[in-house]
Amino acid sequence: MTGRTKTGRPAFASVAQLLDWATLRLARARLHYGHGTDNPRDDAAALVFHALGLAHESAPASYRLQVAAAGAARAQELVYRRIRERLPSAYLTGVSWFAGHEIRVTADVLVPRSPIAELCLAGFAPWVDPGRVERVLDIGTGSGCIAIAAAHALPGARVDATDVSTRALALARSNVRRHGLGRRVRVLRADVYEGLGRRRYDIVVSNPPYVPVAEMRRLPREHRAEPAIGLRAARAGLAIVERIVAGAKRHLSPGGILVVEVGNAAARVRRRFRELPLIWLEFERGFAEVFLVRAADLPG
Repeated sequence: MTGRTKTGRPAFASVAQLLDWATLRLARARLHYGHGTDNPRDDAAALVFHALGLAHESAPASYRLQVAAAGAARAQELVYRRIRERLPSAYLTGVSWFAGHEIRVTADVLVPRSPIAELCLAGFAPWVDPGRVERVLDIGTGSGCIAIAAAHALPGARVDATDVSTRALALARSNVRRHGLGRRVRVLRADVYEGLGRRRYDIVVSNPPYVPVAEMRRLPREHRAEPAIGLRAARAGLAIVERIVAGAKRHLSPGGILVVEVGNAAARVRRRFRELPLIWLEFERGFAEVFLVRAADLPG
């Protein structure tokens, strides 16, 4: 920093100085992370680069750039709001990234962060042959991030992206249009499989609600800022997962796969479906409990 502005706020000679200031403020505030970032530095970068209109791929060269007073003020206000309101940074910028794709977000949807992004980037290989995938179903699509990433990775496939929230569906449709995928990604209202008729898919994927009702109030404020409909589930967090598994056989094609993220409900899922040969996936970046099961191994 090089002093103070007329308003009394710190003045910054470069992007690097502003980023250092933001990182220190966030670190001292003892915030919770896990919405696309897992530390104060990355969270600060998301806020500062957004406020200054900088592309993240411009780092580290952009660190040397001078900072105009107006841009610094915008960045500082975002940092102050992040601390004061305990909102995920993506809700403050309106943007998140999933599988390398920019996704618009609002407080009507969960912030994209699932490790299923890695599966999408791989075209769900080796579990299926990407070249033979014709239809994908994304249950509880929210922002549409998984559906969009799957469509990009599987150019020969059509994707149905479903949700029960009208606001989430509106945002998903907007994101699908932004990515130019309107001809291959269909966004529609459906409650798990209700509303899909007899359609079958090569891949059914979901990041459903799995947080038990009793645990909701113990979540960090950043998580409680997200829509409860995307987090909370009855029956110890398994209500939606049970419905997804129960109906999967009727909606998967022969050779198809079901992929479901269950997070901290994994132990309960293992007990509930101990008779199924669930495959628990490993990821190169990040960690979350995600299981995969083949259509042939599902109950009829």
